[in-house]
Amino acid sequence: MESRAATRRHFLKGSLAALVPMPALAQGQPRVVVVGGGFAGATCARELKRLMPDARVMLVEANPTFTACPFSNGVITGLRDLRAQQFNYEALGSLGISLVYLSANKIDAQARTVTLSDGTALPYDRLVLAPGVDFRWGSPAGYDEAAAARMPHAWKAGEQTLLLRRQLESMEDGGLVAISAPPNPMRCPTGVYERASLIAFYLKARKPRSKLIILDAKDSFPKQRLFQAAWQQFYPGLLEWVPLSNDGKVVSVEPATNTLVTDFARHAAAVDRRLAELGGLPPAGSGPWPSAPEPTEPIDGLAALGLFAEWIGAAAFVLRDPDLALLARSAEHWRRTTAGQWSYDRPPAGWKEWSRLLDVTLADRLTALQAASGPAEESLRQLEAWSGDDQPAESALLPQIRRRLPGALDAARAAIPDGPGAARVLLRHQVPSAFIPPLAVLLAHQKL
Repeated sequence: MESRAATRRHFLKGSLAALVPMPALAQGQPRVVVVGGGFAGATCARELKRLMPDARVMLVEANPTFTACPFSNGVITGLRDLRAQQFNYEALGSLGISLVYLSANKIDAQARTVTLSDGTALPYDRLVLAPGVDFRWGSPAGYDEAAAARMPHAWKAGEQTLLLRRQLESMEDGGLVAISAPPNPMRCPTGVYERASLIAFYLKARKPRSKLIILDAKDSFPKQRLFQAAWQQFYPGLLEWVPLSNDGKVVSVEPATNTLVTDFARHAAAVDRRLAELGGLPPAGSGPWPSAPEPTEPIDGLAALGLFAEWIGAAAFVLRDPDLALLARSAEHWRRTTAGQWSYDRPPAGWKEWSRLLDVTLADRLTALQAASGPAEESLRQLEAWSGDDQPAESALLPQIRRRLPGALDAARAAIPDGPGAARVLLRHQVPSAFIPPLAVLLAHQKL
């Protein structure tokens, strides 16, 4: 084993020496620029510095923190913290490697320079390009960067990983998780099926009425027999694999409705037949919401349209209906937009002045509750509208909320006594927007 390892090291050293022959470098201190700080680029920079200690090795990487994709499936299912996936480049810097946290925008092969995003031109004697792979947007049709914000791929670790995790956590028990597996060649051939296995593990433990489907553009995949044997043993009836020959290839997506389209089928929730159930919800002005005031600015008028979206979100929670839950996610995105903000804590693009920490509808309802003569009692009255059969909220809805949203409530308690702060935390945890103002008030009064 020692002889084989030594032979491998000698081979690598000889290969690198052949790539960067010392006699051919410029006289003086050789300059080597490595673009890209992933596994390949960082390893190359380290080994080059080890083999050529007198060379000036510069690593160009836009992000000072590298978030590794291997093991990130554990983050998605709550088995691992994202911080365990993140690494800095300080160890490389301690070896004498120059770290440049900028993007490389242009390469001039004749002048032997790399132009950075700030306009600086780095001269080099040898250049190593290791930028990694990126997405080819538009494959399948309709899948672009905007779609990824609603239908996360999570193959680039970081915010996408956390987004998929939040979606799994907020999904009602009985929901559907759909994974689209691309055709070969692909970056990590077993990655899709490893992810499916871990998500199935999560669903079996936390949301056993749910289902996971893999729509695959292939008829076979590596270690298929091992994966399928495990799925049959541990997740029968929960995980389904649909191969290419059975119409598994996804040809387009429709992000607005979370629909995956194959050649002969559309995989989406049948929400139309559920809309009739909304007929039992309180009409405007008679439920938790007062009649809409006269709008004082255009955005307030648009905010009044968000009431229907709040009804859908509350109904999906109370009825525990996966079809309504799918519709509720789209409706909540629309409600936030019409109410004045695409994302909370930041103004919408193009707005020069914005004083609200919450959107119009939630901010006004929270203010009204806080100003009531009995804020906690009024909050309970609002929640009773969703309890059904005229039951008090304490005996119907609140126990459900405590049982099903413990993480959101614990995080919101940490923001007390700031009511808007608690409301923002509840929003980030995907709590139905209809419940947020009364829950924030009850938390502030230590009634929940």
